[in-house]
Amino acid sequence: MDAAAAATTARTVWRWTEPVHAVTYFSPEGRAAFEDAGLRGWWRGYFAGRSAPLGPVGPEPVTAAFFGFAPGAVARSLPSVWEVVPPGRALELRRTGSRAALRRLLAGLEAEAARAAELLVRHLDGLDCAGRPLGAANAALGFPVDPLDRLWHAATLLREHRGDGHVAALVTAGLDGCESLVLRSGIDVPRDRLQPLRGWTDEEWAAAAGRLAGRGLLAADGRATEAGRALYARVEAATDLAASRPWQALAPDAVEALGAVLRPVARACAAELPQPNPMGLARDL
Repeated sequence: MDAAAAATTARTVWRWTEPVHAVTYFSPEGRAAFEDAGLRGWWRGYFAGRSAPLGPVGPEPVTAAFFGFAPGAVARSLPSVWEVVPPGRALELRRTGSRAALRRLLAGLEAEAARAAELLVRHLDGLDCAGRPLGAANAALGFPVDPLDRLWHAATLLREHRGDGHVAALVTAGLDGCESLVLRSGIDVPRDRLQPLRGWTDEEWAAAAGRLAGRGLLAADGRATEAGRALYARVEAATDLAASRPWQALAPDAVEALGAVLRPVARACAAELPQPNPMGLARDL
């Protein structure tokens, strides 16, 4: 498979696996796992679960790795969440909540889920995570035994591996965390689906919009200009290319085999996502 085809496959597989990963954030089971352990509110569970593979970190490395979140929003949860739920416990909670959500959503699709998990594990074994801190931290956890746990972990490993590359592409494009969201909101994901979930104030949002407008990337009405759209398209292309290595040796028929089991799984999980959502995923996959 050439580089362009592998990059296309990387984006396709992301669309199939991102809904599986995202149940940890949007399912009632995922939220309840953390709330029942004493972490009230969406933010605290989110930061505890997603940053737990890094250990008991403070807000600075998490702000850097997660990129799009306001520093103040991160600091309100970290490191205080570790006093309630240590990282090891947070890992157990996110797995428990995700497994429960997948068991409900994939009822009747157990065979497809198990087969998808095994195919993903096969392709991700020995995944190169150089320069990818979140990808490496999740890879170091190893693959669990339970089929639903294996499926969720594989989807999560792919998501964080790709996300690390996306952050690098955004930095290369000269965008900071808030600017990346303001530009995205001018293209396809509404502001009210991005700003509240990332914690930026109206003043910070307006300042970022002003910086983008000064570069000719954002119009006065908040929509991305042609130059802004072109820049974001280059970011997405670079993200796909950076995520392509696991798929470069994959034959077209292997992609189809993976899709045959992952598509129904992805559709079932995507039904749990709000529309529109911060990832820009539709339910029709």
